[in-house]
Amino acid sequence: MGTEQAPTAKGKQSSTGLHKGAAKEEKKTEAQKGSDLRKGADRFDERSKSSDGRSAASKQKPKK
Repeated sequence: MGTEQAPTAKGKQSSTGLHKGAAKEEKKTEAQKGSDLRKGADRFDERSKSSDGRSAASKQKPKK
């Protein structure tokens, strides 16, 4: 839920804290990695690859 969509003040505060925490963690990860993390569809593809380097789509069997 977005910060502006939260129905209560406590919800807005919680959402803001979550967003700030996520941004802080992302900056930390980018600093360790030495480059920016991918965004959008590229990020999804990067995260969906397993340890063998194959994406989830390449492992799926085609429908008959």
